[in-house]
Amino acid sequence: MDKRERLEATLESHDLDSVWFARPNSFAWLTGGNSVIDRESETGVAAVGYDGDDVTLVTNSIEADRIVTEELPDLEASEVSVEQFPWYASSLAEAVADSVGSDERAAADIDVPGLERVDPTPLRQPLTECDRERYRELGEQTAAAVESVCRELQSGDTEHEVASALRIALSAREIEAPVVLVGGSERVQQYRHYTPTEAELGDYALVSVTAERAGLHASCTRTVAFDPPSWLTERHEAAARVETTALAATRAAAANGDDGGDSAGTAGDVFAAVQDAYGAVGYEGEWENHHQGGAAGFAGREWIATPGHDAPVEAPMAYAWNPTVQGAKSEDTVLVTDDDSEVLTTTGRWPTTTVDAVEYDLELERHGILELDE
Repeated sequence: MDKRERLEATLESHDLDSVWFARPNSFAWLTGGNSVIDRESETGVAAVGYDGDDVTLVTNSIEADRIVTEELPDLEASEVSVEQFPWYASSLAEAVADSVGSDERAAADIDVPGLERVDPTPLRQPLTECDRERYRELGEQTAAAVESVCRELQSGDTEHEVASALRIALSAREIEAPVVLVGGSERVQQYRHYTPTEAELGDYALVSVTAERAGLHASCTRTVAFDPPSWLTERHEAAARVETTALAATRAAAANGDDGGDSAGTAGDVFAAVQDAYGAVGYEGEWENHHQGGAAGFAGREWIATPGHDAPVEAPMAYAWNPTVQGAKSEDTVLVTDDDSEVLTTTGRWPTTTVDAVEYDLELERHGILELDE
């Protein structure tokens, strides 16, 4: 099902005349473009609407020409009608409301006077073929940027210095970095979200990013060691086994609906497998100390799995599971289909370790620990 078919299904199922998207990730999903000027705003500078026949772009007089010329790669110019408003005269929400007829029933992904709210998350799942190809490029380039920085690290580098280098390496590839975490050996044993400080890396470090381009998000973590503690390898492989189990359970849940089951499996089903896996690798209850990840796509996580979570597991879809074990972490963005798990955030130039899923017949190469001389 392509994007227009999904939009038409949404209009029909919600009895709507039109549906509007102003959040940057929703705008990117439909147009392939970027509507962001101010990254602190939850709304971009343009909205795009669909009424079953036509696509309408609403934006202010400052941005209209640029967006039409540069930010609509997935839409033919002839397919889009443009409505612009003076930048000083109205807000984007008010302009969208003005473009909707008084007798129409419409919905938007932001608060718009007179319009209903729509959750765009289900529309973005599963990934289309075009988005999967973009994801492969983003994943490889994200991993290349992260790994290039990691190979140059020294134990005396500060977390802030490493974070700055990561942002530069990603930006050079036209990739934004909404999340950059760098933790030295002391802080990663204390905190699961190791936001960068002036602390030095020390004996080893975890480097984690969530990167974004054209609305798609890719997450990965790499471990670099200079003088690693004796327990690091064991804990890292334990986290990798939990991650592999999550991927196996994800694939099984997605296949359940396609193979004639009553319905697709759920995020809660996968989370139950994650809980069991922690116990099997000797870290019962460790899942309580950090969220375990979930579906990825046009958000860092389209959903984060929790016990009993009823979100359906779709395929083909990207997933980023991120289990942690007391100072160790395993995380990549993986394209899951009914019969395959394709790691997107990989270059093939990083040490790997082979691990087995718990209670599933799946063996994967997972990113291991890069050991560097001090």
